[in-house]
Amino acid sequence: MLLAIDVGNTNTTLGVYEGAVLRKHWRVETSHTRTYDEYGILLRQLFASAGLEPARVSSVVIASVVPPLAFTLEQMCVRYFDRKPMFVGPGMKTGMPILYENPREVGADRVVNAVAAFERWRCALVVVDFGTATTFDVISAKGEYLGGAICPGIGISMDALARSASKLPRVEFAKPPSVVGKNTVASIQAGLVYGYVGMVDGICAQIAAELATPPKVVATGGLAPLIAGVSRSITEVDEHLTLEGLRILHERNR
Repeated sequence: MLLAIDVGNTNTTLGVYEGAVLRKHWRVETSHTRTYDEYGILLRQLFASAGLEPARVSSVVIASVVPPLAFTLEQMCVRYFDRKPMFVGPGMKTGMPILYENPREVGADRVVNAVAAFERWRCALVVVDFGTATTFDVISAKGEYLGGAICPGIGISMDALARSASKLPRVEFAKPPSVVGKNTVASIQAGLVYGYVGMVDGICAQIAAELATPPKVVATGGLAPLIAGVSRSITEVDEHLTLEGLRILHERNR
């Protein structure tokens, strides 16, 4: 079995693959203070709850945008799975030309998403990942990583609004009955949901105008289904796109 770990600034997503089949997946908080023993015990508990045997893990692959956790995660893998992990980073065979001015600046999660999306759809693409930051990654019809855009994530915007506007409460990110809110909570939800949908559709429209081939727009991340349900540009949702990309990259580099 392959253990795939995607470490984001807010959440860490884990998946266990048996061949090409995702057997189980979890989402946990990314903690900078958790020790490798704490991470190891947590993963063993998750495996036990799913009826999976840690000893069956033959490989581990990790994409992380939190460099300080690299040593912690490596030690966790060695001590609790007896496996040295493969980290996504410079020098890895991706099968995708990175046309950034400095390819080393592209986050591991963005490369992983791009590889997984092109492997599945084989066309011009925009991958929108709703994480701590909302990222737009553009792939050409020939499978080249062209670049993209980075925006503040939904959670960051919600936190900033609640922190900076003293009379406005923090609300659940949920689609309101109407864009015209009839109370404060509904008004904030309308601004957040339809504001982000407008941003996504606007950026995707501008990207399409600059490309020779109209792209397919794919969304991933925990909030992707909600945004996709309102967006006019998003045509596909794959919540496990990053895990799938990790599996593909592991196959290409082992």
